[in-house]
Amino acid sequence: MHELGIVTHTARTVSELAKENNLVKVGSVTLEVGEVSGIMTEYFIDCWNYFRKRYDVLQEAELRLETIKAVTYCSNCQKEYETVAYGRICPYCQSEKTWLLRGNECIIKEIEAE
Repeated sequence: MHELGIVTHTARTVSELAKENNLVKVGSVTLEVGEVSGIMTEYFIDCWNYFRKRYDVLQEAELRLETIKAVTYCSNCQKEYETVAYGRICPYCQSEKTWLLRGNECIIKEIEAE
């Protein structure tokens, strides 16, 4: 249930940014969410719709989610590959000496003011 914590942090951050920039109303917030971040997007949106009402500036703000594809790097053969399709084992050389390059993040990409 880390979605609620992320939503709380996002709402607070956007609200503070709105105040710093003298915004009265936010129309939408776009987040980039990693494919392997563990965030359940349907639950995340439900949390947003509930929690945004605590902030005047976010009352009607729509949450938009964009997926960041997960990509893993192989230290052995120095190639990148799709994490979801192949997991931890490199499809090129079968090495387990791999690490995630991207795909587990959650980033505020855009705030649309009205």
